Amino acid sequence: MKNIKEHKFNGLEELETFKIKCELPVQWGEMDAANHVNNVIYLKWVEYARIRFFELTNVSSDFTSTAGPILAWQDCKYIFPVTYPDTMLIGVRCAELLEDRIKLETKLFSKKHERITAVSYQIVMAYNYQTLKKTAIPLSWIEGIKNIEKL
Repeated sequence: MKNIKEHKFNGLEELETFKIKCELPVQWGEMDAANHVNNVIYLKWVEYARIRFFELTNVSSDFTSTAGPILAWQDCKYIFPVTYPDTMLIGVRCAELLEDRIKLETKLFSKKHERITAVSYQIVMAYNYQTLKKTAIPLSWIEGIKNIEKL
């Protein structure tokens, strides 16, 4: 996984390097007493992008198949405060695909300020919701991710 200090936070052109992108309007109610978007909202935006990633890569998230994704770990580096009104532009990609986990990288950008606002990394495991145990990443997930990401 890349060290966050290695990133160059220079503007929206970096968003174009992501195959999967989302756009979400900032809601007035997402701001807190400090008059900027609350940190937990960034994680909701990351979750939205992660679910979009699952949908586009055929990662089953319906909890009825023998393997479904489960979030095992995440972090978020807050870089620039977001305020209402604004629109978030979010890119998500597979940073690493292993036998038993997927490492995702998500970057959030402010459309109004044309700059990066946060970077998040997540580890998603394949989990069998019937046996309640970790399982190998299904081949269909690997193929879906490789097809989108061109790995």
